[in-house]
Amino acid sequence: MARLTPAPIDDVVLVEPEVHGDDRGRFVETYRRSWFPLGREMIQANRSEKRQGAVVGLHYHLHQADYWYVLRGRARVVLHDLRVGSATEGVTWSVDLDGAEDRGLFIPPGVAHGFAALSDVLLWYLVDGYYNPADELGVAYDDPAIGADWGLRDPVLSARDQNNPRRDQIPEAFRPRAGLRR
Repeated sequence: MARLTPAPIDDVVLVEPEVHGDDRGRFVETYRRSWFPLGREMIQANRSEKRQGAVVGLHYHLHQADYWYVLRGRARVVLHDLRVGSATEGVTWSVDLDGAEDRGLFIPPGVAHGFAALSDVLLWYLVDGYYNPADELGVAYDDPAIGADWGLRDPVLSARDQNNPRRDQIPEAFRPRAGLRR
C-alpha cells in the first residue's frame, strides 16, 4: 500500500509508495488509478530530462491532470492553485521530489505546476489527455503574486517560460474554475 497525503492545495495528492527490496534490488508500485478520486485513466507517459539549474513552468491545463515521479536526481516542484472558486485558490506550495525517496505527485487541472532541477533530473510523468497545444497554458514562473521559491539563483528557462503572463494577465477564457473534475 501507499501512503497518500493531501497537500495544502485541494485535490493535489503526495504519494509515498511502499518499497520492497532485498539483495537483488527493489520493487515499487509507483501509480494506481484508485489512489486519486479525481483521476481518470492515464493515457500518455512522458519522460523529461533536465540539467541542474533548469526551471520548467509554471504550466497549467484546463482539462488534463498529471502524475509526476522523479526517477533520478532532485527537483523542487512548485504548485499554485489558479482555480477560481477553489477553497485554496491562490495558494502556492513547493515540495522536493528526489529519485532516492520514491514519491509521486498527482496534479489536477487548473493547478499550475513546474519544477527546478536542483541536480540533473529524470522525471517520468503520466497524463490523462493526449498532447493538446490548446490546453498547454502557462503563468510567469517569477510572478510576485505567486511567490515561488525555486531554490535556484540563475534559472535556465525556455523562451516559452520566459514569456508566460503574470497571474493577473491571464485572459478570462483561460482561467481555470473550481470543480473541473467534480
